[in-house]
Amino acid sequence: MITIYKTSEEQHTLNKLEKLEIGSWINVTSPTEEEIEKLSSLLKMSKKDLLNFLDEEEQARVELENNYQLIVLDIPTFEKYDTYNINVTIPLVILLIEDKYILTMCSKKTNILNDFLTNKIKNFSTEKKSRFTMQIMYNIASQYIKDLKTINEQTNKSTLSLKKTTNNNDLLRLMNLQKSLVYFSTSLRSNGVVLERIEKNNIIPLYEEDMDVLEDVIIENKQAIEMSTIYSEILTSTIEVFGTIISNNLNRIMKFLAGFTIVISIPTIVASFMGMNVPLGFFHTNPLSFTIISIIALIISLIVAYILKKKDML
Repeated sequence: MITIYKTSEEQHTLNKLEKLEIGSWINVTSPTEEEIEKLSSLLKMSKKDLLNFLDEEEQARVELENNYQLIVLDIPTFEKYDTYNINVTIPLVILLIEDKYILTMCSKKTNILNDFLTNKIKNFSTEKKSRFTMQIMYNIASQYIKDLKTINEQTNKSTLSLKKTTNNNDLLRLMNLQKSLVYFSTSLRSNGVVLERIEKNNIIPLYEEDMDVLEDVIIENKQAIEMSTIYSEILTSTIEVFGTIISNNLNRIMKFLAGFTIVISIPTIVASFMGMNVPLGFFHTNPLSFTIISIIALIISLIVAYILKKKDML
């Protein structure tokens, strides 16, 4: 879908346009092949380049071309996997075209740009392309922090659940959260490299206020990197601890079963000896022999059980 917007300086609102105007914002989401051709004709850009921008494996980078500046950043999103939602990242492409337009392109619908579409961002103008770009970057870093906090909350819930009962679903959820943190950590570091290049190489013309926003973006991104690192270490240690606990519980169960087997095998052994087809003297003629033999087997079992209990095998 291709949508064109432009802010009204008088009303401070974002308006939807039917035709492309100078200072407008072109937002492209999950475009069809026909829309790509239309966009190629509209912006006089190669169709192949536009298709490459939609590649979900596109690396975060910043480039300066003849008629546009290209910024590719990884943004957080969700992906359905069986019954779970996994946090993953996909590239968001930002193009500053000939000091005329700004284009954002993504292969999937994303919440990153919702605040702009609903006029929640202060001092937002589609004509101030550099400022707009910095504000998008700030929203991306902020979204990472929000999602990381959500991941931490889900980790705590699964941990509490595992303390009550060992459930495979909770373990699988923790593994998926760990995978999400790996995606986030890798993408945040890639975005950090892009931000540093923008700051040092002056690829995008920035005013003093824009530089202030860029510094805020870099700080937010670094905070997100630290959070992802800390949460990843906590989650890894949590999974290792629960793995050790599960293994220990299994060993205790096996030890108990071994001791219990020894105890219940004693009456069987006694009965086997007493049931042999040989003279048993007193037990052969006594009417209470069954009761006496049962009591003897019970006493021996209790003695063995006591010994095993002292050795922590029961």
